[in-house]
Amino acid sequence: MSFSGSARPPRTPTPPQGETVAAYGTYLEAQHAVDHLAEKSFPVQLVTIVGTDLKMVERVTGRLSYPRAALGGFLTGAWLGLFVGLLLSLFSTSGTTSPIASAILIGGAFGMLFSVVTYSMTRRARDFTSTSQIVASSYALLCRAEQANKARNLLREVGGVQSGWPPRPAVTTTAPSGPPAAAPPVAARPPVQDAPVVRPPAPPAPPSEQPAPPHAP
Repeated sequence: MSFSGSARPPRTPTPPQGETVAAYGTYLEAQHAVDHLAEKSFPVQLVTIVGTDLKMVERVTGRLSYPRAALGGFLTGAWLGLFVGLLLSLFSTSGTTSPIASAILIGGAFGMLFSVVTYSMTRRARDFTSTSQIVASSYALLCRAEQANKARNLLREVGGVQSGWPPRPAVTTTAPSGPPAAAPPVAARPPVQDAPVVRPPAPPAPPSEQPAPPHAP
């Protein structure tokens, strides 16, 4: 169930237009929201239901066997035979036997035969019955900009309303671009002078021994 902004939906795939006025987790909630707008005499032709993050879900209903395949084929053929019998009964003259019963039996027999033959050919590839659905993770309710605020006010009773203001951008601090600043100059230290070496005084020299004068003869 979807509503387009115009009376006739576009023939080619076209992105939805409008502002997001509400978001719901299930399709039934989104459908209930549109029904609520319709009860409030809101122009629902301006509303669109958009499902996001689509998934194909296949639910297994049971194991398939020859009796089950035959029963399903008979019921399908019987419904088709009932339709054909009703059409034939409209053109039949009065006093003749109604062809509805015979059409149901013939249609059921052909349906059962076709179902059994099909199951015998695909038994090894598929031996179970299932149903498939397209499910979305969330459903957004879009509305044209001229009626978006009115739709939000009406949907506050059912919940799920989302504001139309864009989110504020995150403020991030970044270092200024450019060459790195030069380090402050370091003052030159004066050269360290070597301390004077203090040498101990030299010990006094011993008195020199003079040779004794020679003795006179």
